[in-house]
Amino acid sequence: MTGRVRDAYIVSAVRTPVGRAPRGNFRHVRPDDLLVHALRGALAAVPEVEPADIHDAVIGCAMPEAEQGLNVARMGVLLAGLPASVAGVTVNRFCASGLEALALAADRIRLGEAEVMLAGGTESMSAIPMMGHRPLLNPACFDADGNRAIAYGMGLTAERVARRWNVSRADQDAFALESHTRALGAMRDGAFAEEILPYEVCVQLPSDAGPMPVVRRSTVSDDEGPRPGTSMESLAALRPVFAADGSVTAGNSSQMSDGAGAALLMSEDMVRALGIEPLARFVGYTVAGVEPEFMGIGPVEAVPALLRRLGMQDSELDWIELNEAFAAQSLAVIRELDLDPQRVNPLGGAIALGHPLGATGAIRTATLVHGLRRRRQRYGMITMCVGTGMGAAAVIEAL
Repeated sequence: MTGRVRDAYIVSAVRTPVGRAPRGNFRHVRPDDLLVHALRGALAAVPEVEPADIHDAVIGCAMPEAEQGLNVARMGVLLAGLPASVAGVTVNRFCASGLEALALAADRIRLGEAEVMLAGGTESMSAIPMMGHRPLLNPACFDADGNRAIAYGMGLTAERVARRWNVSRADQDAFALESHTRALGAMRDGAFAEEILPYEVCVQLPSDAGPMPVVRRSTVSDDEGPRPGTSMESLAALRPVFAADGSVTAGNSSQMSDGAGAALLMSEDMVRALGIEPLARFVGYTVAGVEPEFMGIGPVEAVPALLRRLGMQDSELDWIELNEAFAAQSLAVIRELDLDPQRVNPLGGAIALGHPLGATGAIRTATLVHGLRRRRQRYGMITMCVGTGMGAAAVIEAL
């Protein structure tokens, strides 16, 4: 170790397109293959780096089992063709897993324990259902001693947030419409082009002509979630999903999705040695806990805590990626923190673009890094609520 806290720099940040689950473009694509694609893309963006110089890969996954189990980070490293010397670890902080992975990788560099790290996330909600294939909550979660909220579904917590913070159905639908409007506009403008790695989907289908299957290939280049033609009328026609008298619907909630993202991080010494121009500096990260029954409000605790530690004001943040788990919790967070709505999710959020759980932090990092540089802005934040009552937040400085 060097004895001082060093800076950690992001030198590449890429992602796959995000597909709808469970019947979208990536329904037949394995999450480890999506991860491999992202890892290779992150490395290809910085050809000066020798893969053998990478110390470790930290990969987030919210449901690390089945196709995305068996330490999917290490599987991805090996399947991507990296040297066996490159290790891999999978981390799980539910929806913040991809962001947690980035923070952990940055910390290894900042502490002098590594010079080059990979970070990212992957999730297939087409392959792995919410809560996994065999959820087995501790029976104590159902006792009447305060732990019952651990067992609440995310939608039910959103309903509770909507009631407590007085977020109306009309406001939720208007927020959802704006998410789609911004995302569709961003796609028309090519705003995601720098970060997205087009993915070729190969599907084998039965053939009427003989025993050999028919191979169909198609290239996915855009996010599948944004819906042209979304309107207040179409959103208002949707029924509540989680409570008969509720306000949370499929239209004002994040979409179940498939996708992956990856970033390559380096120390200042390595950046200088290789003559690389970094994209951004990882400034800081924190997490906070809240009552599980109001899970969505997590950023209300995490954001101020991080800004205080960094000595920053929220007015210094040019861009805030607030993960839209639900319109209800997003609006509650925006109002409670008095955030400028114009600086929050300027290209749309998870209601339109999708939320592949453990991959979202890495995906939104790619969006933020490239967006800040494109707009010549300086500071951005990624923040999100996390299942069982947590919030996470990270600040990034574009260079």
